[in-house]
Amino acid sequence: MKDTLVIVNPASAGGQTGRRWPGVAGRLRAAGLDFDVAPTSRRGEAEALSRQALRDGRSLVVAAGGDGTINEVVNGFFEAGEPIATGACLGVLPMGTGGDLRRTLGHPLDVEGAAAVLRAGRARTVDTGRITCAPLPPRGGGSVVRHFVNIADAGIGGDVVDRVNRGRRLINGEVTFLLASIRTLLTWRNRPMRVVLDGRARELVAQQVVVANCRYFGGGMCVAPKAVPHDGLFDVVIAGDLGAWENVRGLRRIREGTHLDAGSPKLSQALAERVEISSTEVTRVDADGEQPGVLPALIEVQPGSLRVVCP
Repeated sequence: MKDTLVIVNPASAGGQTGRRWPGVAGRLRAAGLDFDVAPTSRRGEAEALSRQALRDGRSLVVAAGGDGTINEVVNGFFEAGEPIATGACLGVLPMGTGGDLRRTLGHPLDVEGAAAVLRAGRARTVDTGRITCAPLPPRGGGSVVRHFVNIADAGIGGDVVDRVNRGRRLINGEVTFLLASIRTLLTWRNRPMRVVLDGRARELVAQQVVVANCRYFGGGMCVAPKAVPHDGLFDVVIAGDLGAWENVRGLRRIREGTHLDAGSPKLSQALAERVEISSTEVTRVDADGEQPGVLPALIEVQPGSLRVVCP
């Protein structure tokens, strides 16, 4: 058994990861990376493979795919809501649609660069988030607990992710998410929400509430430009009752990370360790491009709970 296990999601990026993988694997080995491979065949399998890799004593578990694949592998580092006691690290091999986590952590896209990071990068301790929410309809009762390393949000982001996951991947992740965002905006209706940040409550009509550990989501939108993934705090960005024209103008600013500089009273940013979000209407929750459920949701930071191999 090798110390490194690469968990490959062949279905990510609309199936491109599976088609590319034989060539990528050869280039990784040619660059000196020694590893075993575990391909996934169904949703949720990467989490089980990741958890088993930790039980087997592997020191590096690599997620080969998009942000959703990374999310599943990250969840394998946790059990019963808490991090598994291990010295193992998460590795990232970006091959999916979004690629938002690697933008904050600085992982290269080229295979040889990624191999160099996996072989000789530094282990960086980062925070994660734990989200407890209601299950997706039509399931009823109980709650869902999931972990995320990049960003969770409630509101329009969940509908955008749902559209991306159900549709075709286009030229790249940026274009895919941009078109999905525009199409979702055409029919989206802002929701009444109650947001509680570390005990401070606020009620408003909102487009979305973004709980950010890292900076990017939606295929390169810099929604939380000041987020630091190791400070023990979330950057919470609240988009209020924005109209259609405000949304059109705001897309460019969000991609550039300048939307919070515009001084709009409908946009706000705050730091928090614990975020509670609820609504009187069914509202999807998104975590790292996956959909664990709907509101109400409790989102809590787990400081220093994950080690990631970074450049």
